[in-house]
Amino acid sequence: MKQNDWKSRLGVMYSTNPDYEYQTDKEAEEETLPKDKQRLRITLDKRNRGGKVVTLVSGFRGTGNDLAALGKLLKTRCGVGGSTKDGEIIIQGDWRQKVADILTKEGYRVC
Repeated sequence: MKQNDWKSRLGVMYSTNPDYEYQTDKEAEEETLPKDKQRLRITLDKRNRGGKVVTLVSGFRGTGNDLAALGKLLKTRCGVGGSTKDGEIIIQGDWRQKVADILTKEGYRVC
């Protein structure tokens, strides 16, 4: 299915030149660092979450797909829900110790 991105092109003046190619200002995703060079931070947060406690894993350097795969691994091993966005993995509940153990076993550096 073709992604319809016409809203991102509003206000653009088009050229009649047949060789013209429209270019967007998308940033290229950075390469994923090896596991032993990643420095992940695990924190507990309940700010702006309606009093609910979540475990945040931040500091991941890499592509969105790799971040989502790591988030899925952590959510599956902890048996809880969560999400990945803005370079952070959010795990519902206080799972700091278990997440640290999982990441260490997988080869990540936890600080």
